[in-house]
Amino acid sequence: MGIVIENISEYLKSHGIKPSYQRIKIFEYLVKNKNHPTVDMIYKAIIEEIPTLSKTTVYNTLNLFIEKKIAIMIVIEENETRYDADVDLHAHFKCENCGEVKDIEISPEKADILELNGYQVNEHHIYFKGICSECLKKR
Repeated sequence: MGIVIENISEYLKSHGIKPSYQRIKIFEYLVKNKNHPTVDMIYKAIIEEIPTLSKTTVYNTLNLFIEKKIAIMIVIEENETRYDADVDLHAHFKCENCGEVKDIEISPEKADILELNGYQVNEHHIYFKGICSECLKKR
């Protein structure tokens, strides 16, 4: 599990996205940081490098990435939207203690749900909530 991209500019082009400097930096952040960031987290992380960046640009860029299917939106909590560049089948676990969202690997065989035979699945979202192993160790 995980995404490796040699040339982000070419990757964006191959998905019909004009690779502006801001788009490259936003996608690079998504790929390099597996923290499933919010718009605010991305904005704060790259604003010093791109002083003209706005939160609206980050939001619009992420929506473009979702539209072009190179990123997914994660909504585990109603009031918190996060993003992930890994669009392969996997689940997410959110720790109710530290707030981290982690990838959980799922084999395609286990995700084959018999009740969905004959259906066309366009999206999938599998979320778990609880206390992560690191937080449990600290107790």
